[in-house]
Amino acid sequence: MSEEEYNKLVNQLFQSEEWEKRAEAARKIGSLGEGRATNLLVRALNKEEDPSVLNRIIEALGRIRNAKATMPIIDFLKKELDKPIPDNTRLFIIVESLMKIGDKRALSQLGLLYDSCEADIKALTEEALQCIDPQWKTHLKEA
Repeated sequence: MSEEEYNKLVNQLFQSEEWEKRAEAARKIGSLGEGRATNLLVRALNKEEDPSVLNRIIEALGRIRNAKATMPIIDFLKKELDKPIPDNTRLFIIVESLMKIGDKRALSQLGLLYDSCEADIKALTEEALQCIDPQWKTHLKEA
């Protein structure tokens, strides 16, 4: 992808009035897998309000697999869990993205989610914990 095409996607992500175009831009940026996009996707995550676009941004951050995205995604997870009724689809996307990134800083928050979630999310969270740290049970007890 040329620099011009990349810049067009970035502009679309931040400036398009249509949520579908912003979501598609986030998806395409994530599919590039370039670490340079991490900071701008985090900025978009903090700015965006549309649920579908937010989900695509989180997925894109997971595809890029840059550990710089771990804490912003964890912050987003905390906000989601503070809601009276968390969005299970978003929880799945967050857990999958954190699993792809594989940063051990996610263990404690995933451990809290594991202890307090529904069976299907619990199973995915356990898979993520195992993927990030095969000794997660021991390490979470120690923490």
